[in-house]
Amino acid sequence: MKTDLGPLPAICPMPVLIVAAYGGNGTVDAMNAAWGTISQMDKIVLMIDEDHKTTQSILDRKAFTVSLADRKNLVPADYLGMVSGNRVPDKFVRSGLHAVRSEHVNAPVISEFPITMECELAEVVRTQTMFAVVGKIVNVLADDRIVGENGKIDISEADLILFDQFGWNYNAIGEKAGKAGQAGKELRRSHRGQECWHRVSSASRPGTDPSPGCGGRR
Repeated sequence: MKTDLGPLPAICPMPVLIVAAYGGNGTVDAMNAAWGTISQMDKIVLMIDEDHKTTQSILDRKAFTVSLADRKNLVPADYLGMVSGNRVPDKFVRSGLHAVRSEHVNAPVISEFPITMECELAEVVRTQTMFAVVGKIVNVLADDRIVGENGKIDISEADLILFDQFGWNYNAIGEKAGKAGQAGKELRRSHRGQECWHRVSSASRPGTDPSPGCGGRR
């Protein structure tokens, strides 16, 4: 049995993204955003309102940073999502967080968060139904303590938090459930013969080309 819940933003969980840019007078503007995603491996897309103080600073400076919030800094991260920079100009100072200038883009890097993407403004998307800021990821900064010997980030050490849109909660990342690109290998192997049959069958139809790969020949 399933229950109809109507139209909901049902992608869950979502990241807790802290977006930061320099304001017109050099102060730090920052906001908490959940609706963001990666595009083309080197782009980040933020679905944020155009009238946010931080959004206006991004449009003005053509650069920004996006940090991933962690459990240790949950309180100031939440504060940045509760208070408007248009009403409280010193919002970032009141959060108790600190920032340094990025070495790669004209934007602030918030010191407390473990992972930060340094971005240049690549595109602004305006349609009748959405507004989005697209950033080109120039560099990623990570605390030394969460970078493994293989040079990759170990998120189990970062203690990141996630946003639950159903319960309006912050949740911690749990244990690893499986390895992407590996967990389904056995199932794929068990259907390999059927995949080959479908390829041969399709290739026998007029106007189609045979597909390589069956029998270990690719």
